Amino acid sequence: MARLFFIQPLFILALVLISGCKPADKVSGLPSLDPNKKEIVFVTHNGPTTYYINNKNKPAGFEYDLAKLFVKEYYPDYEIRFLLVDSISNVIPSLLKNKAHIAAANLSITHLRQHLVLFSTPYQEVQQQLIFNNEINKKPKNINDIAGKKIAVPEGTSYAERLAGLQQKYPALSWNAAKDTNAESLLEEVADGLLDFTIADSHLAALMQNYYPNLDVAMPVGPVDKIAWAMSKNSDPVLLKNVNAFFDKIQKDGSLRNLLDRYYGHNERLNTLDVTTFLKRSNTLLPQYIDLFKQAQEITGLDWRLLAAVSYRESHWDTYNTSPTNVRGLMMLTEDTADQMGVTDRLDPKQSIPAGAKYILKLKDTVPERIPEPDRTYLALAAYNIGYAHVEDARVLASRLGLNPDRWADIKKTLVLLRDPNYYTTLKYGYASGGAPVIFVETIRSYQRILEKYQPAHTINKNAFGLAKIY
Repeated sequence: MARLFFIQPLFILALVLISGCKPADKVSGLPSLDPNKKEIVFVTHNGPTTYYINNKNKPAGFEYDLAKLFVKEYYPDYEIRFLLVDSISNVIPSLLKNKAHIAAANLSITHLRQHLVLFSTPYQEVQQQLIFNNEINKKPKNINDIAGKKIAVPEGTSYAERLAGLQQKYPALSWNAAKDTNAESLLEEVADGLLDFTIADSHLAALMQNYYPNLDVAMPVGPVDKIAWAMSKNSDPVLLKNVNAFFDKIQKDGSLRNLLDRYYGHNERLNTLDVTTFLKRSNTLLPQYIDLFKQAQEITGLDWRLLAAVSYRESHWDTYNTSPTNVRGLMMLTEDTADQMGVTDRLDPKQSIPAGAKYILKLKDTVPERIPEPDRTYLALAAYNIGYAHVEDARVLASRLGLNPDRWADIKKTLVLLRDPNYYTTLKYGYASGGAPVIFVETIRSYQRILEKYQPAHTINKNAFGLAKIY
């Protein structure tokens, strides 16, 4: 692997970019990229923390959702368009070349970047971390321990800038600034033993550890970074003002907290052993039941990978699993639930799996229709664990405390209060071990995310989907 020693190439790149930049026209607070189109353009790159196509073949991602919220709030008459570039190193150049209005690309605010663009109010804090493969390498004690090792980071990133700064103190430090790649790909190379080390933001590292349990954090690298949107310095001040007002609003009304929870709230719920065991059983036990989970999806419309994740959390895919309270089978059905769903043998996967799926769907239909996905599903899963009455108590408590009763990120906070007499004595259904459904839902989210990475989606048989409301 080539070794690149950074003296001042990042600053040279900056000068080149600045020299190729042209002033933008300004219309209604937006640079006019195309006079024939009334649109606002966001530049980003493909990745799990920015923009990707989800299992429903639709755009998704934390930055994508933020951008949609912003345009809906401040530019409702404008179309939204996303310019996808090959890597993060091409994001800021796209701004400087007037190809986009806003960069929404998980960009850290750095000294170099501040010379090139305007940053919005930060909306997230992350810690850069040195990541290694704990099956191959020993955990380094300091930066000197990684001298001479195979290290790579994506070119043009805040990681490269951080390493360039460290090199002044540790002259033996060397690394490869990899072109046309991203942090996710380099983390995969570390997991596969092709690299010794890379650097990644803490939220991405935590996400990838759910897929690759041999990834480990060696140490933090430098101070905490702040993430923000970026705009050209030629942008109309109205645009920056609107962006900052937007972030101020969603921080105050809880929308930002809800989005952060949706994408990252479950990342650190599983430990290495949990992930390792789950991946192993996905290869050994899951194949026995995949067809049944897919059939249950055709009956209910619920993604089979969600159902499989629920089943694993309940029984670890042990069809004979029985709890001390006599819940049994792959979906750990109670006797009452089994009777409701017409199940005669809870240990029979052919009965247990579709019954569990129908019961989850029934709970989803109980949740108020105004509650959007995925919060609707999370509340139904919590009810599957603790009962819908206690979920309703948690929603009532959320309203009392000035939280949003329709957001899982807020209900997580009030569920755990159901064991506190200061709260549960004021509620209709009283005490509940509210921490259990929080753990239940969060681990299912993690297991489902892993299955979505490794297992393909199932196309629903539309003729069978008409049975979805049959309980």
